[in-house]
Amino acid sequence: CLQTERTDVSGNGIIPKHCSKAPDGRETVKNRSKKSSKKGNSSSSSNSKLPPVCYEIITLKTKKKKKMAADIFPRKKPANTNTTAVQQYHQQNLNNNNTIPAPNWQGLYPTIRERNAVMFNNDLMADVHFVVGPPGGTQRLPGHKYVLAVGSSVFHAMFYGELAEDKDEIRIPDVEPAAFLAMLKYIYCDEIDLAADTVLATLYAAKKYIVPHLARACVNFLETSLSAKNACVLLSQSCLFEEPDLTQRCWEVIDAQAELALKSEGFCDIDFQTLESILQRETLNAKEIVVFEAALNWAEVECQRQELTATIENKRKVLGKALYLIRIPTMALDDFANGAAQSGILTLNETNDIFLWYTAAKKPELQFVSKPRKGLVPQRCHRFQSCAYRSNQWRYRGRCDSIQFAVDKRVFIAGFGLYGSSCGSAEYSAKIELKRQGVILGQNLSKYFSDGSSNTFPVWFEYPVQIEPDTFYTASVILDGNELSYFGQEGMTEVQCGKVTVQFQCSSDSTNGTGEPSVSWPSKSSCPTAQDKLKEAERAFGTSQAQHFPVEAEILAQGRDLQYATNQQYEGQWKWHKEFLEENFYWLLTMEMESWTRPPCCTNTRVPS
Repeated sequence: CLQTERTDVSGNGIIPKHCSKAPDGRETVKNRSKKSSKKGNSSSSSNSKLPPVCYEIITLKTKKKKKMAADIFPRKKPANTNTTAVQQYHQQNLNNNNTIPAPNWQGLYPTIRERNAVMFNNDLMADVHFVVGPPGGTQRLPGHKYVLAVGSSVFHAMFYGELAEDKDEIRIPDVEPAAFLAMLKYIYCDEIDLAADTVLATLYAAKKYIVPHLARACVNFLETSLSAKNACVLLSQSCLFEEPDLTQRCWEVIDAQAELALKSEGFCDIDFQTLESILQRETLNAKEIVVFEAALNWAEVECQRQELTATIENKRKVLGKALYLIRIPTMALDDFANGAAQSGILTLNETNDIFLWYTAAKKPELQFVSKPRKGLVPQRCHRFQSCAYRSNQWRYRGRCDSIQFAVDKRVFIAGFGLYGSSCGSAEYSAKIELKRQGVILGQNLSKYFSDGSSNTFPVWFEYPVQIEPDTFYTASVILDGNELSYFGQEGMTEVQCGKVTVQFQCSSDSTNGTGEPSVSWPSKSSCPTAQDKLKEAERAFGTSQAQHFPVEAEILAQGRDLQYATNQQYEGQWKWHKEFLEENFYWLLTMEMESWTRPPCCTNTRVPS
């Protein structure tokens, strides 16, 4: 064979010697066989043997790099029916783990991820089963050791470690079946499917089996869905799971919306350590009578958990030393006399001492904390740089004043600051609303008293409203009271309030002028053109009426020109006097077309009859 070996420089593979001619002039085994068969009829008796055939093994030349399945069939195709099919298959597997795929199912899914996902909750090729859930609520789920070991170090140690046990069935009583399925779906399919009612159990499973990315997704889900109703429960769970970021977020919500959190059903489900940490919280923003009532509600539920009759003695017993964390002496006297004193939870001596502490000059020593909680001090965000005075007055007339705003950090809105009467003291009735995309998040109807100064007066929501970052919200107010009021001017579109940046923009809900340039002066580096003046006139008087009011439009535009010139220190180039604009500019902007009085400057102007 070595003597008959030759080299094939064309790269055609294995070429036998002593062959007929191929298309390139050489012989092939097939052609040689045909020639020998023709001669075999005449000389078959000779049985002459053919010379041995020697094959040459050469290296094939690869011109292009071999493509993988993921390159040929990219995942992000617009119309990938296979992806849709595998998603439907996932949903089917959530409820049925006995589904048998098609005989050639491997060819239906182009990527290894999709083929691997077919095995999710599937008995096909399963080499281990899990009995998940507490007794009486178990579910048998199939698994594949290799896939599980790749996704979790705990499963790797369980199946392939030094102390691995060769069991076909593994019992997991401390994990809910739905949570275990959610973890398996992430391991098999690389998909995160969380639900509000199972996310805590899923977080527990992810922590137990060390699946960090799924655990982080659970924490993010909890932070996003965190509210006053579930903040107390999540606080206790976050301490158990050692998630400091989630713990901090829970405290932020509990501090700001303390009364909502204390009145929630979830508060009664917390453990004793969490109860103590909440009751001793210095920044708790709630009335002490609300804290007292919440503690009694928790004690009643705790008696049921301990299978005790909810008597006064048992309630005090389960509260223990936590009772003295309630700052009963800081209650209003009416709240104590009509609430805590008659609840029966206090002894007779404790009740007498607290009454003496309220009334006597020499106050007795108490076991209860007598120092009021600090609570939360609200920060004020001022949008305006100055306030209009003299004859410039804002007219409410029952219309809606509205503005949109957004923040770059999560905050809680406690209320709005509103201007008051410019004609002495007056009382206003205010309806305030806070909306996001038309959905009311908070509202309140209250009254506030104005002392005639140019200060703003706070109007509070019943409970602070949580605001998420990078989303525009609409703040609306409808006032009823004295028609003439102060108003802000030189409004800013962006305000830095502590560590939070607030952005403002006009709202389409505003029908009384809030957010308009006449009140909230925009900063602009150049003076308006004639087209800008026409647009300003259209905005003030309407498109159909703007052309009939040249003097008013000019005053309006020149008024803005004066503001721009003031910003640029070029005030002297304008003929208009600042005093005149202060007296008439706002009136021209807010006049009603059906009923108005001609100002002195408009004697030559055509006006409606």
